[in-house]
Amino acid sequence: MSKICVIKILRLPAKQFICKDEELNIAKLKNFSLESSPDVICCMPLVIREATIDDAWLIANISHQTFYETFAAQNSKEDMDKFLNQQFTKGRLMMEVGAKGNTFLLAYDGQDIAGYVKIRDEKIPLSMGNVTALEIARLYAMSNQIGKGVGSVLMQSCIDIAKQRDKEWLWLVVWEKNQRAIDFYSKWGFVKFDETDFLLGDDVQRDWLMKRKVEF
Repeated sequence: MSKICVIKILRLPAKQFICKDEELNIAKLKNFSLESSPDVICCMPLVIREATIDDAWLIANISHQTFYETFAAQNSKEDMDKFLNQQFTKGRLMMEVGAKGNTFLLAYDGQDIAGYVKIRDEKIPLSMGNVTALEIARLYAMSNQIGKGVGSVLMQSCIDIAKQRDKEWLWLVVWEKNQRAIDFYSKWGFVKFDETDFLLGDDVQRDWLMKRKVEF
């Protein structure tokens, strides 16, 4: 069985995110609780930390990079360029960090960034009804980390945070043509409950809304 390390309460300073193969340095991390889940299989030890405003430029850069790597092959260059340069700009992305309702988690493999997730605690779709819910607004692994369990560790962290905040549901939006992501979310118990439009450049696309109970 691969080693699984998930930091559940995540407030590490930027230079303190080293996780050894067999154990964490408990002296440094004595104020943090850890959780290992049999449902989270990771082929390497990871450390997850909550981003601060000092990470805004890093988050903007990896958000741009992972979005391009994920969607460029299935969309035109013109639409991708317009979206990245006008709608999904690095300036706007930097402003998201530290904004009310937003939480960013960064996954590290040693000193290397492995992925990130943006969690949003704001209004929910009307079709969910009168419930409490947390949105997984973006969840990406770096291209060289795909298939290594980074997404699963980040997903488990989202579930843990939803439990800590006494949320009933998690929900997210995913492009209908992103089958790899749909399969991943389905594996974690998410089901489709609605659809919405998404404008990428000049292309109006269709997204799925998916949800799962936090206590699954």
